[in-house]
Amino acid sequence: MKEYTEKHAKAGIDEKLPRIDVFKNYYKKYEVTIEIPEFTSICPKSSLPDFGKITIRYRPNKNCLELKSLKMYLLGYRNIGIFNENAVNKILEDIVEAARPVWAEVTGIFNPRGGMDIIIMARYPRR
Repeated sequence: MKEYTEKHAKAGIDEKLPRIDVFKNYYKKYEVTIEIPEFTSICPKSSLPDFGKITIRYRPNKNCLELKSLKMYLLGYRNIGIFNENAVNKILEDIVEAARPVWAEVTGIFNPRGGMDIIIMARYPRR
């Protein structure tokens, strides 16, 4: 079995993805939850597909995420080799950069592979 390399670990992190658009928020102190039940990416080591559900929760500040652009952004992962942990954290960082929410949380629940489930949660602000 080949060893994991730095190339595997960093795969996909700097990948260029479609831009996430936003629109002006006119309300305060509410929460948005977006569920993506068919998220797909590729394992950078095995080149096998990874499937999972991504849930995005956030409290808008001045902007809200525009859903069509978010969908196109997430579809961009289908051809990217990236570990699940990196995908969840990259999604969070890109959402924060686009919308500047008060807080945000991205959870990835990935389908079992090798008999193991994995659930990853990343939060902003980082604690």
